[in-house]
Amino acid sequence: MDYPGNLFVVAAPSGAGKSSLVKALMELDSRVQPTVSHTTRPPRGQEKHGREYFFASVQEFDAMVLGDAFVEWAHVHGQRYGTSKKMIEDRMAQGADVVLEIDYQGALQIKKMYANAVLIFILPPSWEELRSRLERRGEDSPEIIELRLQNAAVEMAQAQEFDFVIINEVFDRALFDLKAVVHAQRLKYHVQRRARPDTFQALKMA
Repeated sequence: MDYPGNLFVVAAPSGAGKSSLVKALMELDSRVQPTVSHTTRPPRGQEKHGREYFFASVQEFDAMVLGDAFVEWAHVHGQRYGTSKKMIEDRMAQGADVVLEIDYQGALQIKKMYANAVLIFILPPSWEELRSRLERRGEDSPEIIELRLQNAAVEMAQAQEFDFVIINEVFDRALFDLKAVVHAQRLKYHVQRRARPDTFQALKMA
């Protein structure tokens, strides 16, 4: 289905800086809005229900899966994550550009449902830097960090399936690249035609 708004899907291995880049993008561009995913994992730190995630029990999550409430859902690091179909479509219908931060499995699922979705993969500059970032976060045990690094190898192998790849070596440069992707998407012919139908009609291009 075509909507006035765009759908951007950002994936990355844990520690590549995906969340920081998306947060900075939204602070600079009010047209870009997040969706709040559902997850079965417990809250971390200062996370609040309905802000970072909707925290759900396994039973609640399963009921939503059976009710076809998710546009995508996946098992990630032993937990489940899902993205509400209604939330995405309502925001795009209102003309907002929606950005999703999800794993590669969910990104590829979404591309099958929304052909116009723009898939963006964030890479770290090296394995050493990825490990260092995970350790500096101070959120995970050494065992969990090793698991995340093992998963990263699988995740990064899927980058070839994405429309754009951004290497987050210098944060400001990576943010510039992300902004460039968003802006370029908005200028595509079919996107402009969806977003500005009155202009195209007035110019007798409709």
